[in-house]
Amino acid sequence: MALDFEKPIVELESKINELKNFSSGKKVNLSAEIKKLEEKLGKMKTEIYDGLTPWQRVQLARHPQRPYTFDYIRLMMTDFVELHGDRLFADDLALVGGFAKLGDKKVMVMGHQKGRDTKENVMRNFGCAHPEGYRKAIRLMQLAEKCNIPIVIFIDTPGAYPGIGAEERGQAQAIACNLRDMVKIAVPIVATIIGEGGSGGALGIGIADKVCILQNAYYSVISPEGCASILWRSSLKAPEAAQALKLTAEDHLKFGVVDEIIPEPEGGAHRDPEAVAANLKKAVTKHLKQLAALSKKDLLNARYDKFRKLGVFETN
Repeated sequence: MALDFEKPIVELESKINELKNFSSGKKVNLSAEIKKLEEKLGKMKTEIYDGLTPWQRVQLARHPQRPYTFDYIRLMMTDFVELHGDRLFADDLALVGGFAKLGDKKVMVMGHQKGRDTKENVMRNFGCAHPEGYRKAIRLMQLAEKCNIPIVIFIDTPGAYPGIGAEERGQAQAIACNLRDMVKIAVPIVATIIGEGGSGGALGIGIADKVCILQNAYYSVISPEGCASILWRSSLKAPEAAQALKLTAEDHLKFGVVDEIIPEPEGGAHRDPEAVAANLKKAVTKHLKQLAALSKKDLLNARYDKFRKLGVFETN
């Protein structure tokens, strides 16, 4: 699937393939022409992907072929055992988690999970968790604390589910309790925004000692469409909203919201999931090793201070 801004790339790739097939089938030497087009393609990719706008990055973050939580668990970890339920209402399939091994280290891993087709997306609620999802998440974190193992989190959601049922079961309270309780979890926590980092739905599992973000992921208090609908009364203004929201990885590193940007291959994580997973595994392993050297008191104090500093500013 090609995004709008990728169409010139796809058209040129198609033309190159046609020439290659023609050259092979007719036994005509077109290597010089093919080489020129491939050089042109390389320059075009560099120009387009190096100059992506915030709105285009949002589109890449939402790409339907982008790796999801289960993909990273499969590519980065072994011995995954999924755990279910919040012990109060139900098992939320939009937020998954369980025990796994990262290298030779035991971890508790969890994250939002979207679907690959309509049926699975409905089952996973498009990655929008209900209150029981956030209650399951904190239950697993407290279990990890009891077992004295670190926590690895993957964030990828448009936002917490805003439906009537979710509100009736205490969506706001579930997220608020997670914000309160995650500050007190006395084991290392490393979170990564792997796609969409939407509002409280992302923050509900995002209180971590180290917060990473993939190069083309975004983190925002509201979606560009939602912001545009409020400010301009039109979701068509989403590109302008994305620019104003300062939601890109580079913006958040500059503001101190995240600690590290994980590079993606040219064109996005879906172009080479294995390479992205390798980069992510290296970063997560590094951060867990650093955090393991801290005492529990220093770990908790540093986490508290990290989030208290967000949004601080001075006026004359």
